Amino acid sequence: MNDLIGMVKSFAPGLATALGGPLAGVAVSALSKKLGVQDEVGAVMQAIKSDPEAEAKIKQLEHDKFKAILADKADARQREMAIAASEYAPLVNKIVTPVLAIGVTGLSFVLFAVLMFVEVKPEAKDILIYILGVLSAAVTQILSYYFGSSIGSKDKDEQLKSVVR
Repeated sequence: MNDLIGMVKSFAPGLATALGGPLAGVAVSALSKKLGVQDEVGAVMQAIKSDPEAEAKIKQLEHDKFKAILADKADARQREMAIAASEYAPLVNKIVTPVLAIGVTGLSFVLFAVLMFVEVKPEAKDILIYILGVLSAAVTQILSYYFGSSIGSKDKDEQLKSVVR
């Protein structure tokens, strides 16, 4: 598997990352389907070595993945805008996303304060730290959803959109 990751890393880093993680089987299946070979690592490696078009096919596969991610993000934001602007959507549908975002963010700050300023039993502290870790990851996603993850990410999204068009 490491040899396959090394082969793919230079021209399709996203797929190489998938090959090195828990989605390795899915990534190998996608590569084998794109290259028209058996669903096994050896067959995919051989196809990459022998097919001069393999690099282009794999780049296309990664391009399609990014295109799907961008479409998914656009769909989520379009959904939110449609609900917010709809006169027929119930109030609960309009406020549930912002209320959850504010609630999770507020709870994170409350747990930070509890851990910093309140004496917590040692057996409860580990659980609180675990919950705080989960909430911190959720806050990162919330901020990314509402404000974008960074200027660099925004620039990357714009570049990907221009490539997709």
